[in-house]
Amino acid sequence: MSNDQTAAALVREVARRRTFAIISHPDAGKTTLTEKLLLYGGAIEEAGSVRARKNQRRATSDYMSMEQSRGISINSTVLQFEYDGHCLNLLDTPGHQDFSEDTYRTLHAADCAVMVLDAAKGIEPQTRKLFHVCRNRGIPILGFINKMDQPSLDPFELLDQIEKELLIDVVAMNWPIGSGPDFQGVYDIPAQMVHSFERSSNARRAPSKVSGIDDPALGATIGTRAWDELKEAGELLGAVGAGFDRGRFLDGNLVPLYFGSAINNFGVEPFLRAVLEHAPAPTPKRTPGGMIEPANEEFTGFVFKIQANMDPRHRDRLAFLRVVSGKFEKDMELFHPRLGRKVRMTRPHRLFARDRETVEVAYPGDVLGFVNPGLFRIGDSVAESAEVRFDAIPRFNPEHFARLRPSRVDRRKQFEKGIHQLEEEGVVQLLFDTDGRRSEPILAVVGELQFDVLATRLRDEYNVETVLHRLPHKMVRWLSSEGKTPENLHYAGSSMLVEDLHGHRAIIFSDKWELDYLLKNSPGLHLSETQPES
Repeated sequence: MSNDQTAAALVREVARRRTFAIISHPDAGKTTLTEKLLLYGGAIEEAGSVRARKNQRRATSDYMSMEQSRGISINSTVLQFEYDGHCLNLLDTPGHQDFSEDTYRTLHAADCAVMVLDAAKGIEPQTRKLFHVCRNRGIPILGFINKMDQPSLDPFELLDQIEKELLIDVVAMNWPIGSGPDFQGVYDIPAQMVHSFERSSNARRAPSKVSGIDDPALGATIGTRAWDELKEAGELLGAVGAGFDRGRFLDGNLVPLYFGSAINNFGVEPFLRAVLEHAPAPTPKRTPGGMIEPANEEFTGFVFKIQANMDPRHRDRLAFLRVVSGKFEKDMELFHPRLGRKVRMTRPHRLFARDRETVEVAYPGDVLGFVNPGLFRIGDSVAESAEVRFDAIPRFNPEHFARLRPSRVDRRKQFEKGIHQLEEEGVVQLLFDTDGRRSEPILAVVGELQFDVLATRLRDEYNVETVLHRLPHKMVRWLSSEGKTPENLHYAGSSMLVEDLHGHRAIIFSDKWELDYLLKNSPGLHLSETQPES
């Protein structure tokens, strides 16, 4: 193949890819929508089962036992599938705030986000936080207002709430006909189409084409009362704002909204087509030397996630790598800037939740899994040239601390292996006393539920029962290499000097008073909220 043909093939592959994350507050229906998108995309034959597998088994994005027992998402997962000539990389993220750091890391790998809202609750605390992360990163958002078949807020109230609380413009791409027990379906505004909701049957009526919102055929389809309400809504929608503007959407200044019911499969397929139509193809990514364009023929990528023991049959660690530019080919030798040498990229995998298959090639937007024998950390870059380093992925400051030890001394080796591998994933930060005693590490986590995850995974994946002792500390600050030495510091209360796995020193505090006391009595002390890069 000539260079021109290679470049043209790369452009075609980039154009047909969509890489998007699904975000929401817990219980808004994110995982249900994810499964139904996979269902319509042909990736599964029914919610939860893998297509074309000998042994049918659960294949939802929530594959961990703790996720299934508690009904929450704990880990971000990658699900790649083909639909209508496009290759989609769907990144399903945790909704619970205790696992938000994993969500934020995953958003680094996304070009677009799907925000799922509960029609009865509207904007919730975690929705607000995730939205602001997308806004700060310039990630465009498509909105899916879910559970319209249940009692819900007035649609105009929902639009008004989103605009006022998130300070962003919205545009309704379809409009609900009734809600709760009176929900009949939605009116597709751009297509002038009625999608009817069938409550009593799995059958689906074909969409009804009308000439517009004033077409008498619409009244005959939905009834006079619902038609009058829809016409009134149409007048208000026309008065309050303009239609969809793709440029403003891509800039992150406009959210197109779609109404539906994921659990009933209603509105999911039109929404999937909207993702193909509106979500951007893979976008350029920033480096200190400038932006890297996807169509650049030099291969580049970055690691945004590490996951151990995804499949009990393998018991290995996978590094999740987002392809940024160029064509990946199996067994490529790429430069690893942090290590300062080249590494051979063997055994690349395409991921579908915990399932994986070996691939020969991949293109910008794709997410690959590489078996990771300690070569990669979150934030690592790889490229054909030595100069490329993508922007760092920030690590959150922990707010909960505890000491951990194995309940049996003879499980010490497995315990140490487990906590170090889970630290690599970003599940926990490990801190140690500076006296050299490392038998009982201090665990530092963003959300308290992460302690439960850690204990459960150590038990299930490493066969180690543990004893956890909570500490009163609530914050950590890292010492700068400049200024006072730790021996000259004036501590108060339960303040404690610690260090991480890489020898970076920090102080943990129980409250802000302890921090202020130290700063007041230690002139010249430099502290940082950010953990130094290793």
